Amino acid sequence: MDQNSSTFDINRNSVLIAQQGPLEGQRWNIQSELTIGRAPDCDIQIPDRQVSRFHARILLNKDSVELEDLGSKNGTFFSGKPLIGKTLLEDGVTFQVALVQKFVYYVSDATLPLEDFPSLDEKKHSGILVDKKSRQVWVGNKEIVPPLSVPQFKLLEILVEQPGLVITREDLIARIWSNEQSEGVSDQALDALIRRLRERLDKLDPDFNYIVTVRGHGLRLQNR
Repeated sequence: MDQNSSTFDINRNSVLIAQQGPLEGQRWNIQSELTIGRAPDCDIQIPDRQVSRFHARILLNKDSVELEDLGSKNGTFFSGKPLIGKTLLEDGVTFQVALVQKFVYYVSDATLPLEDFPSLDEKKHSGILVDKKSRQVWVGNKEIVPPLSVPQFKLLEILVEQPGLVITREDLIARIWSNEQSEGVSDQALDALIRRLRERLDKLDPDFNYIVTVRGHGLRLQNR
């Protein structure tokens, strides 16, 4: 590939994919700049106390992509060492944010491993399709964009794993927030999470009730 072709790919097809960590499987196209941190207004939000509010950023230049640590408390790690200032990203490199979330950078979709994407046949379906690795969700043939939050995805994943079976509220709370964090989580918090997930599903398929409440027992998924 000549130099001009390489520049073309960088400008059009720079992709960041989350690997190990709370955002595992999510992906972002790099069109100009992406901020990474704990703050809600970051382009990539990592809900972990070890991550600074504005931790790092990725900047697309004319013919390169840079990674910069924004003076974070727990560091951005590149090639196993804390990053000082900026560094250039090359196709296939990985880096970690506070040792909490690992990312891999690709210059073009063409270089992505095939297993990172569900096949076209898998997308042609009715009902809900969940890709656990990419954390993408389709309702019918429409993808939920922007992606579900981490708790919303966990709730849907639990229900999809056991379609038609009733999952108790206690089990849902323990699995969504983990047993260590679930103590003190109120029924109101779970109800709010269920309501937000239903709203996201209803936007794409308002005529079908996917999440069924079984009073006195819990929830079950009714898929098409």
